[in-house]
Amino acid sequence: MQNSNPPPNGPILIWFRKDLRLDDNHALHASVQSGRGVIPVYIREPAENGTGPLGAAQAWWLHHSLHALSESLSNLGSSLLLLTGKPQDVFARLVVETGASGIYWNRRYDPDGIGVDGALKNRLGDIGMTVKSFAGQILHEPARWKTGSGTPYRVYTPFWRALEASGEPDAPLDAPTQIPAPADWPKSEKLADWNLLPAKPDWAETFREVWTPGEAAALERLQDFIDETLDGYKANRDLPARDGTSRLSPHLALGEISPARIWHATRNLKDVPVEDIVTFRKELVWRDFSYHLLFHNPDLPRENLNRRYDRFEWADDGDAFKLWTKGRTGYPIVDAGMRQLWRHGTMHNRVRMIAASFLIKDLLIDWRRGEAWFRDTLVDADPASNAASWQWVAGSGADASPFFRVFNPILQGEKFDPDGTYVKTFVPELQDMPTKFVHRPFEAPATVLTGAGVTLGETYPKPLVDHAKARDRALAAYGNVKDAA
Repeated sequence: MQNSNPPPNGPILIWFRKDLRLDDNHALHASVQSGRGVIPVYIREPAENGTGPLGAAQAWWLHHSLHALSESLSNLGSSLLLLTGKPQDVFARLVVETGASGIYWNRRYDPDGIGVDGALKNRLGDIGMTVKSFAGQILHEPARWKTGSGTPYRVYTPFWRALEASGEPDAPLDAPTQIPAPADWPKSEKLADWNLLPAKPDWAETFREVWTPGEAAALERLQDFIDETLDGYKANRDLPARDGTSRLSPHLALGEISPARIWHATRNLKDVPVEDIVTFRKELVWRDFSYHLLFHNPDLPRENLNRRYDRFEWADDGDAFKLWTKGRTGYPIVDAGMRQLWRHGTMHNRVRMIAASFLIKDLLIDWRRGEAWFRDTLVDADPASNAASWQWVAGSGADASPFFRVFNPILQGEKFDPDGTYVKTFVPELQDMPTKFVHRPFEAPATVLTGAGVTLGETYPKPLVDHAKARDRALAAYGNVKDAA
């Protein structure tokens, strides 16, 4: 960028990233309050920046979210400018073309985003641009929060207590009722030309069965959750056959709704048990905790936080990994989860833990391979929550599940899907299996299998491993790491 003297009353460029909303958008609010023209911009950054959608499933969501944001801006007399390139190059052109005097954005907390934003902020400052960044994407600022000893948090419970003790988050800001337009609009690219949607085949076609991207849908989903689902959340959130979770995570992942708006909606609810509200808030704060970990440990998605697990000997079993991704492990609750993931771009949270434990501990496959698969296939893929949760299951992260906790996929299925409703929804070949054997078809007598139309190894796979033996193998492997520490 060359030096310039931007006009003091030039328009403000508001850079949208993973904050695709008008409600409680601090950068947008400040740009409107400036009294100048406002030019909303979304940049398709180079893949190597690591700041775009995390995978193909989230790219599908991004397309629809950008379309929804564009319509919302249009209703307020504004427009969303879509451009491709490195941010420094895009803004260099825009500053000259529009006479912009300032650029505003909401902060990113992932290492890739921080790297891009930090370098850009320095370059823009050098040419006299007003650059302002704002909080609001998470409930706390990770750079400012430390333990009593002055170190970052590594255990969730003290983190939760500190956040809870800090008081209620600031009330969310309402969406603007109008957005001042600039004198002239730069030319925008067309969203359709970005090819974010799959085609031939349209493997995301079934996503529409359960998802409606966009800010309006996010706010509607929040209200429905408060009205219909929050009461009983503590118990129902673990039952995959029920609509017992908020299903707000993909909206949060692309910032169609702010965590402050969600938190605020759970205040002063007289007819909802306190334990349900607290349990839900703790789930929301787990996202914050994950970003706290990622901010202070930028290699979290790639490296064991507990480095002693670098000595762990993983199995190099490509065939087993492929069968896991396809939901062909022979363990119904695992297979149902993996098929739900493919069909709807999501997986129930309890089942995510079961499926992850099976990959890591039953198959001894590196958690990073599972993390990468979830990044590509989840519509709610999140660089912090995804990495922190996989490391939790692996036992290698902060506040991790102990190495000796190995989820039994049979008992987990029988406890949390006792009637087999969830399994039968996504593993239809077990539709006629009696409840007694729906989570253990490999133990069913031949007459039961015949009556259910199941032939193990043909219509439904035999188990990839014997869980009891796989558990012993995992404990031995983890024990070797522990003993060597």
